[in-house]
Amino acid sequence: MFLLNRHRDYRSALHPKDVETLGPAGADAIEAHLAERPNHVPTPLHDLPGLAAALGIGALFIKDEGQRLGLGSFKALGGAYAVIRLALEAASEKLGRPLSDADMNDPAVRSVAAGMTFACATDGNHGRSVAQGAQLLGAKAVIFVHGGVSDERVAAIARFGAEMVRVAGTYDDSVVEATRVATERGWTIVSDTSWDGYQRIPGLVMQGYTAIAREALAEMPARPTHVFVQAGVGGIAAALAAQMLTAFGEDRPFFTVVEPSRAACIFEAARQGRPVKIAHGEPTVMAMLECYEPSPLALRVLYRAADAFLTAEDADAVEAMNRLARPAAGDPAIVAGESGGAGLAGLLAALRNPQARAALKLDGDSRVFLVNTEGATDSERYAELVGLKPGEVA
Repeated sequence: MFLLNRHRDYRSALHPKDVETLGPAGADAIEAHLAERPNHVPTPLHDLPGLAAALGIGALFIKDEGQRLGLGSFKALGGAYAVIRLALEAASEKLGRPLSDADMNDPAVRSVAAGMTFACATDGNHGRSVAQGAQLLGAKAVIFVHGGVSDERVAAIARFGAEMVRVAGTYDDSVVEATRVATERGWTIVSDTSWDGYQRIPGLVMQGYTAIAREALAEMPARPTHVFVQAGVGGIAAALAAQMLTAFGEDRPFFTVVEPSRAACIFEAARQGRPVKIAHGEPTVMAMLECYEPSPLALRVLYRAADAFLTAEDADAVEAMNRLARPAAGDPAIVAGESGGAGLAGLLAALRNPQARAALKLDGDSRVFLVNTEGATDSERYAELVGLKPGEVA
């Protein structure tokens, strides 16, 4: 399905709070934070001229978040950053002095953090980031996962010392349960989705994702004409859309939000012009994007800064994984997980849809930017869908 943005707020100015969080100042903040993180390096930006030629477009660039901070996903930028910011704020208040990211290892800060517990719900990647952030400061983490999260992904979170809690139902059910328990016990909930009265912390999570655009735009030889970014609850899409708008203004790239057709809550919210919760249906292979209720905070940005909304089929996602694993001549091989290659899946779907291709003006002059949001976070599932182990591709 394909839909141009017809919302009443389309092309209006971003909310001032969103400019503050997701604009240049927000990107500066996460850049300063990453400078203090051990072993951090910008993730690769891959130029894929072979695939671009095969698809009939001018250029194709993919930012590979499968190599971010040792966690294998873009989520490494969000949850851990929010945890550290919140702990530094708590320590600053208790110690009566200003603190910065350079103070993360201050024994006094760690003493305050040791008395804090951070909780969240996750499909896998966000929980790993929250757990890593808590471990870096010596805080506690309790991570809630639903029944569809694989044992391999649960183990990847638990290795950071987090307490794991299984919840029956979907991701949205795990969000409700995590919030209920955290509220009862006085824990700090670090969610990547927002709701009424709860926006600042998801905003910090989204702020972390602005680093992806900041790094990519610094390396690209020219401004992209098109951006395709996948969405679950909408956080990364909103963060990158805000960056494109604040960086380029009216000359920004055409921005398309991509979702699985089986879990297209952002698409439906765009169609109806308001936040909606969609019915749970058949699971999608793009498990990290299987969300049925959008983040209102993300929608506030996307209604203004996204140009189109697009759904991709599971077959498109598997094709994207395989195209990146078996590259065209001269292109690098990229390990993209089931959800990681969803932006490329959306591009493939758009190119096959005459209406979408014409509306998006995709042609031989188009310069397309995508994000591989995760590597093989479930190596067995990856091998099943690609026919190669992640190590063989890499």
